[in-house]
Amino acid sequence: MRILITGNLGYVGPGVVRQLRTAWPDARLLGYDTGYFAHCLTGAAAVPEARLDVQYFGDLRTFPADLLEGVDVVVHLAAISNDPMGKQFEEVTLEINHRAGAALAAAARRARVKAFVFASSCSVYGAAADGARTEGSSLDPLTAYARSKVLLEQDLDSLAGADFRVTCLRFATACGWSERLRLDLVLNDFVAGALSTGKITVLSDGSPWRPLIHVADMARAIEWAAKPGRPGADFLVVNAGSDAWNVQVRDLAHAVAGALPGTTVSFNSAAPPDRRSYRVAFSRFHALAPDHQPRVGLADAVEGLRAGLQGMGFSDPEFRESALVRLHTLRAHREAGRLNERLYWTA
Repeated sequence: MRILITGNLGYVGPGVVRQLRTAWPDARLLGYDTGYFAHCLTGAAAVPEARLDVQYFGDLRTFPADLLEGVDVVVHLAAISNDPMGKQFEEVTLEINHRAGAALAAAARRARVKAFVFASSCSVYGAAADGARTEGSSLDPLTAYARSKVLLEQDLDSLAGADFRVTCLRFATACGWSERLRLDLVLNDFVAGALSTGKITVLSDGSPWRPLIHVADMARAIEWAAKPGRPGADFLVVNAGSDAWNVQVRDLAHAVAGALPGTTVSFNSAAPPDRRSYRVAFSRFHALAPDHQPRVGLADAVEGLRAGLQGMGFSDPEFRESALVRLHTLRAHREAGRLNERLYWTA
């Protein structure tokens, strides 16, 4: 089995590589990434990519189709990966996440790749105050990032068939420890604030709903989607997460404070309403992938973050302005002249 993983040098990639190597020890695993965040290692005893057979560096917009020769499965993680980056680099987000992703999928189909696994997002549901969203619910993408996910899903639908099976995993909000940790995610932010300042500062009034999933459980879902003969239609959209992890932000903040004694919580009641609020139903994922359901609960996720952050000596009260926030890493590359305005490497 030969598997190509795009965007493997990000937050989710290390766990995906580890999971696929464990599931298929004899598989040939290939990584492809432009390397924006390759240097952002956190507490890693070894470089995660040592588990790969080959690591390729390149921009998704100039992907060399010959790398698909003999590939059985493409796991597509590569993206400008959150709302703040999408807001600052809106056209680039659509260019990479949508157009380059669609070109990759078309090239994969031409190369007779059997399966394409796309890391989509529950953010496509946007503002959803009237109950848990199912895969058949209307979409309301509120950001460039969310729009790019919807657009690529639509293009993948037109490419899918019996010889090119597509799985779009609409992931809940990622959380948990990774060898390339991000602190621009809600649970990770709360734990970092509690450890560095003894305070959790919620930037909203705390009322929005979010579903969560640990990165290790994301990797297990991807393994399921990559399996030959996975159940379901040739084009399959699946909400990937757990009903138990639909939480309001304020309840999440208080739960983290309870797990880390001495932590106080504050809210910004004067903040404009955060329209990105949605609960999600995960019954389809439960029915199709009973052996790959999320295993990591809130307590274990918080403990993993605590142990990892303390293990790397984390104590930065200004972490929201640090390289552990992906937008700041891109800005640092830009300010140093390493990336141009379209986020191509300059040298």
